[in-house]
Amino acid sequence: MNSKVKRLLKASLVLALASAGVAPAMAQSTRKAMSTGNKFFDNDNFRASIPFYEQVLAKEPDNALALFRAGISYMSFDKEKASDYIYKAQRLKPKVSKDVEYWLGRVDHINYNFDDAITHYQSYGTTLKKKNDPRKEEIQLRIQHSKNAKVQFNNPKDIFVKNLGPVINTIASEHSPVISADDKTLLYTSRGANVTGADSKKKGVSSDGEYYEDIFEAKRLGDDQWDTPRSLSGVLNGKGHDASIQVFDNDTKMLLYRQDEDGDFFFSEKTSGDWAEPKKLNKNINTKRFQSDAFITQDGKTLYFSTSEFSENNTLDLYYSTRPDGGDWGAPQSLGNTVNTAYDDDSPFISRDGKTLYFSSRGHDTMGGYDIFKSSWDEAAKRWGKPVNMGYPVNTPDDDTYYRLSPDGSYAYLSSYRIGGYGEKDIYTINYIKNATIKGRVFALIDSAAVPGAELVFNSQSADKKAISFRDVTKPDSGTYSVNVLSGRAYQVNISKDGKLITTETFEVPMVTQDSAAPIVKDFYVAYVDSAALIANALANADKTFKNIYFTTDQYDLRPESITELDKIIKVLKANPGVNLSVEGHTDKRNSDGYNMSLGKNRSVSAYKYLTDNGIAAKRLVTISYGERRPAAPNDTEENMQLNRRNEFRVILKKGQTLKDLNLDEAVSKGGNAGSDGASQRIAPGQKGRQKKR
Repeated sequence: MNSKVKRLLKASLVLALASAGVAPAMAQSTRKAMSTGNKFFDNDNFRASIPFYEQVLAKEPDNALALFRAGISYMSFDKEKASDYIYKAQRLKPKVSKDVEYWLGRVDHINYNFDDAITHYQSYGTTLKKKNDPRKEEIQLRIQHSKNAKVQFNNPKDIFVKNLGPVINTIASEHSPVISADDKTLLYTSRGANVTGADSKKKGVSSDGEYYEDIFEAKRLGDDQWDTPRSLSGVLNGKGHDASIQVFDNDTKMLLYRQDEDGDFFFSEKTSGDWAEPKKLNKNINTKRFQSDAFITQDGKTLYFSTSEFSENNTLDLYYSTRPDGGDWGAPQSLGNTVNTAYDDDSPFISRDGKTLYFSSRGHDTMGGYDIFKSSWDEAAKRWGKPVNMGYPVNTPDDDTYYRLSPDGSYAYLSSYRIGGYGEKDIYTINYIKNATIKGRVFALIDSAAVPGAELVFNSQSADKKAISFRDVTKPDSGTYSVNVLSGRAYQVNISKDGKLITTETFEVPMVTQDSAAPIVKDFYVAYVDSAALIANALANADKTFKNIYFTTDQYDLRPESITELDKIIKVLKANPGVNLSVEGHTDKRNSDGYNMSLGKNRSVSAYKYLTDNGIAAKRLVTISYGERRPAAPNDTEENMQLNRRNEFRVILKKGQTLKDLNLDEAVSKGGNAGSDGASQRIAPGQKGRQKKR
């Protein structure tokens, strides 16, 4: 379990400390703190060493050796601080250790700076001159892990990883999650301060200075909520390490780990609601060497487990053992070299159908430390297939272990040391992101009428940063749409009508992790007008339009007399919040049709901007340009062309509505008396616009 020494880390520490040099001259109290920190450090008690190094740094913030060793100590508890300390030590004293390049590589690696990590590893490798130096193999391994990590990190899976939170996780290590058959009870292992014997001096503490492992139980209160955990004290939690492995047979039987000799498996059965004294599994399973983790299949006839018993280099390999009905476990059989590597292979878990093996490994194409892998059963060959890395973000550059599927297989638990956690290893849930159904309608801002035939295109990126796109067209009768998209990401929604882009909006789709999730309703309001309906309404009510405003040749800035008319319109619109307006820009026949359409648009926008600057909601207005196409008079004299250089204002009616329904007569007459009183309080028009002649 987690109590075993991290062998690669320890070997590297020995090499680093051998060359770290002696501490500089310092005050007696500081020297004592440094000495005490070093004693804990040399015994792998990194958590205990940190306060003493911090005492040194409080008085000597530029003590490179204290920074260097504190940085190494922080690697198991605070990755970012570890990086800051080691980098600072190297800047202050480039040769603080001849192995400093190795440790720079390590902190860059676990902090996702893979290119920098490779550079530092390679630099360190050039210092290893002896032909048979065992560190050369490790450095090549670290470089390959960094390359693997870069590939996985740049091609993430659509997976959501969530910390179980501070009720379960602490500054210590929590791991080995076990979920009950009804998904309501979580068993797990913790090395926190509330373990058995932790309140007694020097009791409950392992050789590495951390508390012994104990088994805890927490009840689910709701989604992502847990009741206060309780220790399964008594027969399950003893004086040494006790760790959860599995509950099975309707949660009446438990497989657990105990530090008996080098570490063994035990079995307990629940009788009358209480767990019985655990019994040790037979010698075919529990050997004189280290056993780490195990899993019993659904039929209770096959046990998968990890052991170092048969390894030449003391690493863990995966084995299985079978038993007949009523019999005991037989001689173990290796899962073979397809699954097992020259490094640690641990933490087996078998899916309910028996066809998928999940396990943790420091071999294969790991990103660094333990990664989660899965292997599929090959029925024809009667063996497990080539393992596949579960990818990022299931895996990280540090240890990721104890992958356990929920009872229905819809999500999983794992233990991992990640940036943003609560301390050392935490327990997380793994949810596979599902598609979400987005449905709703598209409405016109101006009159809230449904917009049929509008195309909606949802654009975003997949987890691996590839462009993804989903589309639908609103129905002819109702303006409704429905589209399936990947959940848990932001989308740019482009809405077009008749081939022209109407609007672009950003929409955040929440995470969906259940196939049966209800549709997400999202309506869109767009600046679209049914021109045919608008013109029909406007022409039918021409005698009720507001007065026109006029423009100088080739210009679209507002004249003083235009301001007076616009102030009248503002008063009417404020008095009648149900009234919406079209602002229609016109030109004389000078210049080309395209030029005049643009000029007409600018004229309508000038009035639109004045109205909105003075309190009229943009959604109540629509701008239209007719250019030279709807002259008020023949373009044969200067006087007539002046009549054509205009803006017209027309009330927009909803379907079936008439001007009589709006009762504007009184409001118009009152608005007509506004004179310049209202204008004196208005926002002046902005910078004059001038369109150059061709």
